[in-house]
Amino acid sequence: MEVKKSQVKYPFLTKDVEVYKLQNGHTIVLAHKEGGLVNVSSWIKTGSINEDEKNNGISHFLEHLMFKGTNKHPAGDFDRILEAKGAVVNAATWKDYTFYYVTLPKGENNKDFYEAIELHADMILDPVIPEHEVGAEFDVNDKNVKDKRERHVVIEEIRMRKDQPWTKVYNACNSSMYTNHPYKRDVIGTPEIISQISQNEIMNYYKNFYTPENVTTIIVGDFDNEVVLNKVINEFENKWGERGGLNSVNELDLPISETKYIEQTAQINSAFMMFGYLGPLACDLKNSTALEMISIILGDGTSSRLYQNLIEKQPEPIFNMINAEHYQFRDGDNFFIQANFKPEKKTLAIELIKNEIENLRLNPVSQAEFLKAKKKIKSHFAYNAETVSEIGETIGYYMTVCDDLKLVENYLNVLDEISVEYLLETAKKYLNINNASISVLLPE
Repeated sequence: MEVKKSQVKYPFLTKDVEVYKLQNGHTIVLAHKEGGLVNVSSWIKTGSINEDEKNNGISHFLEHLMFKGTNKHPAGDFDRILEAKGAVVNAATWKDYTFYYVTLPKGENNKDFYEAIELHADMILDPVIPEHEVGAEFDVNDKNVKDKRERHVVIEEIRMRKDQPWTKVYNACNSSMYTNHPYKRDVIGTPEIISQISQNEIMNYYKNFYTPENVTTIIVGDFDNEVVLNKVINEFENKWGERGGLNSVNELDLPISETKYIEQTAQINSAFMMFGYLGPLACDLKNSTALEMISIILGDGTSSRLYQNLIEKQPEPIFNMINAEHYQFRDGDNFFIQANFKPEKKTLAIELIKNEIENLRLNPVSQAEFLKAKKKIKSHFAYNAETVSEIGETIGYYMTVCDDLKLVENYLNVLDEISVEYLLETAKKYLNINNASISVLLPE
């Protein structure tokens, strides 16, 4: 089998990371980290980015069902065998990806490690997704249906989240930032869709998106690379079966041209608010990193501008909590300011946040703020090279969201290129008050 090998100098690791691209498109990444633990993961380039109004939530539902057995192993085997070896087993679904991972001690002569690779490959390649595990389709308004199968587990998860104030305020803000892009929808889906989606639709979705060119398998730990590469190839290749290949290419949304304001009410005592902005593509490393620095300066911790100016220095209490968040996505980052505040101070709260954004756009940040943000990012980057799990997640992010692990090689250099002036330009470019989506949730 033809294999193309490349190497990446990964900061803080003692050896280059090896990337192997196989003929069928499957990518295998091997990273060296000293110690007794290993991390085995597969990242699939699909999440809500490949969903529409009819199947929204299918990626997350499938993630649950992937643990329901294969032709070799009945439901429960995977967790039972691995957890008995001291493994941590889990999975996650987000807008751009779904990933599955196992972290465990290698065991004597790597026995447990190799068995984890076998089980992991079997789960990724041969999920049965039996009808009796999915549960029958049903009318979501029928209160008499009391089924404990996975369809109902997911619906219960959706209902629990729906009652959370932050979920309500985030979903409204997120949806209003986009016109048609799939990012506008909630990753978890709706009870109406999950109650009706068929086992056949789920299997078709699996076959269309869990394809070799969509999968990156990452192994992190202290091992013989040649032996492990052959082991992974042996467990995965020639076992894919017939699969589709339907990745959607979405038209990117431009920032909205005027502020959108959404107000909702709920049975709550205090009020919640989010300002949302569209940012650069995640692979635009310099702009994306600059926006990350801005989120730290503006709203990360008690020394941030938002906390100091809107909580510490206010003559009377308005905000209970306020911070900034930066999410990185393949088709464009999101930048949020989120606050919990006194409902009767709504108008003032909005004005105060707008003033902080404007101040950031009009005046350069101080040298002290700039150096502190840069130091925090460098520390976080170094911390992410400390454990096999963190290394696996960082590699998975760059391979799946950015399509380029080389970005990690250049990360610290790009960070050093960013100046105070560049941060000002970035704030002017992405944080225009007329491009904000403002979502507010007030007590009924």
